[in-house]
Amino acid sequence: MQARVAHGTFVIERHYPATPERVFAAFAEPEKKRRWFAEGEGFIVDEYELNFRVGGRERARFRMAGNDQGAPIGNDTTYLDIIRNQRIVLAYSMSAGGQPFSASLTTIELLEKNGGTTLVHTEQGAFFEGSDGHEIREHGWRTLLEALANELAR
Repeated sequence: MQARVAHGTFVIERHYPATPERVFAAFAEPEKKRRWFAEGEGFIVDEYELNFRVGGRERARFRMAGNDQGAPIGNDTTYLDIIRNQRIVLAYSMSAGGQPFSASLTTIELLEKNGGTTLVHTEQGAFFEGSDGHEIREHGWRTLLEALANELAR
């Protein structure tokens, strides 16, 4: 069987009634990022660490609640470019049980607009055999960006 890869790109725009500084902090500060990014409903977090700087890494290991014996899902991120309160560029891969199933390049732009921040998330992904695909990944990010809204409302 020949290995196959599917490519997909998506863009999500989301407006938050918060300053770019507050939105940026939700990405940069480990306790805030963990709350909205890793601790979602239905997930058990086994490991989370964040070194938010250019060249820094973020690592998360989690399982679906009710599937304690299931293969852990991994998310490994490297930060490629950061402009405080304006832009974050990162590359990340995801795996299940140590087997990679996708790799993505993501740009997050924070634009001051209408008394708040418009976040523009642009992702280019390569999805391998057994992956979730770009449509499900986009849905996952929309869910995460809603969790970010809840974090900003705290």
